[in-house]
Amino acid sequence: MNHHYALLRTVFCSMLVLLININSALPQEAADKKLPVPRFVSLKSDRVNVRQGPTKDHAVIYTYKKLGLPVEIIAEFETWRRIRDSEGEEGWVLQNLLAGKRTVLVAPWQNKEKLVPLYARPDVNSAIKAKLEPNVLGYIKNCNQKFCRIIGDEYDGYVAQEQLWGVYPNETVDE
Repeated sequence: MNHHYALLRTVFCSMLVLLININSALPQEAADKKLPVPRFVSLKSDRVNVRQGPTKDHAVIYTYKKLGLPVEIIAEFETWRRIRDSEGEEGWVLQNLLAGKRTVLVAPWQNKEKLVPLYARPDVNSAIKAKLEPNVLGYIKNCNQKFCRIIGDEYDGYVAQEQLWGVYPNETVDE
C-alpha cells in the first residue's frame, strides 16, 4: 500500500511540475490579456510592418523604422494588436514586435520652432537643463501625474506630462 501511495505521490508531483513549467512557458499574449486596453507600449524593433488587418495575409500599409517609438494599443485579437501612433495612424502588428518599455515623444503636435523645457526637478520653478525639439524620443523613468522624468541619449530631466505623447493625462508610471 505504501508503495502505491509513493508512486501516486511521485506521479502527482511530476504532473504539478509539468503544469507549472507549461504555465511559465505560455506566450506573452496570455499575460497580456490582463492588461488594460488602451495602453501605451513601444516598438521592439527598428522595422515593424503595420498591416490592414490582424493576419499576415493582410496587406502591409506602412512600416515603422524607429526602435522605441511609442504606440497605443487600442484593440487586441489573438497575437495581434491594433495600434495608433502620435499622428493618429492605425493598423495591426504582431504582439511580439511590441515592448512594455515606456517611451514618449515630446510634443509631436507642435511646430519645430517651439521648444519644450526639460527641468532639473519636477517643478516649473526649477532650473531648465535643456530645451527639447518636438518629436524627440525619450524613455520614461517615472511620471507623477504632472511631470515625467525622461532620459535620452544626451539628456535626463523632467518634462510637463501634458507635453508628452505616450503617457496618459494624470497617469502615474514607475519603470
